[in-house]
Amino acid sequence: MEYGVIVTMVFALLVILTLFKGVRLVPQGFKWVVQRLGKYHSTLSPGLNIIIPFFDNVAYRVTTKDIVLDIPSQEVITKDNVVIIANAVAFINIVHPEKAVYGVENYIIAIQNLVQTSLRSIVGEMQLDDALSSREMIKAKLKTSISDDISDWGITLKTVEIQDINPSSTMQTAMEEQAAAERQRRATVTRADGEKQAAILEAEGRFEASKKDAQAKIVLADASQQAIEKVTLAIKDQELPVMYLLGEKYIESIKAIASSDNGKTIILPADIPAAVRGIMGGLSK
Repeated sequence: MEYGVIVTMVFALLVILTLFKGVRLVPQGFKWVVQRLGKYHSTLSPGLNIIIPFFDNVAYRVTTKDIVLDIPSQEVITKDNVVIIANAVAFINIVHPEKAVYGVENYIIAIQNLVQTSLRSIVGEMQLDDALSSREMIKAKLKTSISDDISDWGITLKTVEIQDINPSSTMQTAMEEQAAAERQRRATVTRADGEKQAAILEAEGRFEASKKDAQAKIVLADASQQAIEKVTLAIKDQELPVMYLLGEKYIESIKAIASSDNGKTIILPADIPAAVRGIMGGLSK
């Protein structure tokens, strides 16, 4: 009786173990790779799956969700021999788990190295300015070069983004110094252009003023000429009007000198009586 109970219990345990080994519940977002006697047999999809106990074994549990791979920063030399620091991030999805686990030893490390190598190759063919301003072009080339390689591993590259691409610290210092020198050069050129324009305008002003002065002198000379001609025609051979005009101008000049604030000298004719007699004699005639 006791022997029968023991057999029954052993049989029940074997049944439970068999069910446990043969029934697999795969959660959503995963696929399980099954090996039969050490060889790939099948891939289990999410849900209830039945396998042969003791012959089939779940060797790998692979996620089917998108995987974010951080690509470490690395130094890259551009075509013009400038060192820049670049890193990226890749988004992948495992479509065929069996290819991912059997096609490469570690697909995560493999993809990281592949991205780094491709990034160095792409940036190495570009000038510094192009590399810093062409992220979209680098991204497109990087995605194209990687997609074909990782497709053999049953992996799809959803997208790849360039996180940072900056010159090295030494190069940044040199670029800052270059930018400062360029700003100083532009300021010097601007200042020189301003001084040049000011000098040109000043010279043009002096030229215009000289022209106006010359024109004014010509006008005054013409007026004086006309006045002299009119006076000459008026007095003809008469001496008295001329003497009178000269005496009038002479007296006005003396008044102007005497009324000046700085006037300390009084100018008188050298021979006042003779001058008076001359004027009186002229009047008597």
